Amino acid sequence: MPGRKLLVVILLFCAHVFAADVEHADRIVVLKSERKLVLMKDGKEFRSYKVSLGTEPVGPKRKQGDHRTPEGTYVIDRRNPTSQFHRALHISYPNLSDRAQAQKVGVDPGGDIMIHGLPNGFGFLGKTHLWRDWTDGCIAVTNDEIEEIWKLVPDGTPIEIRP
Repeated sequence: MPGRKLLVVILLFCAHVFAADVEHADRIVVLKSERKLVLMKDGKEFRSYKVSLGTEPVGPKRKQGDHRTPEGTYVIDRRNPTSQFHRALHISYPNLSDRAQAQKVGVDPGGDIMIHGLPNGFGFLGKTHLWRDWTDGCIAVTNDEIEEIWKLVPDGTPIEIRP
């Protein structure tokens, strides 16, 4: 028994050490014109991914159903492991400015903007999803990439989406 307890202690210690070594993003930057999502840590890029955007990628999201990806500063505020897409990180769109803009022109600003993988059952498409923008305003990556992003981006991480 003493050997078993020692093994458990060693395994718990190793798990803690390896978990502490995981580098987490402290910021995300999306460059819409470049179709690029960048994970930042201490002001430096440490991972980047090519992305697909909404089918109307030019300009900021203004209303529900316009198929545009928002522009502005938000946070990753929750995650959905059972999304209709392979994993999804929710972006806090609309912010106060987005709501005010929509209210001024009498429209619903929309919501449910995510960083997500491919539709469930279509993971085999891989990077071919990059051939065209296809989302309703979300930011899409491959399933392998969303798995990595899922691990590297904690809830509360700021995200800046630039034109």
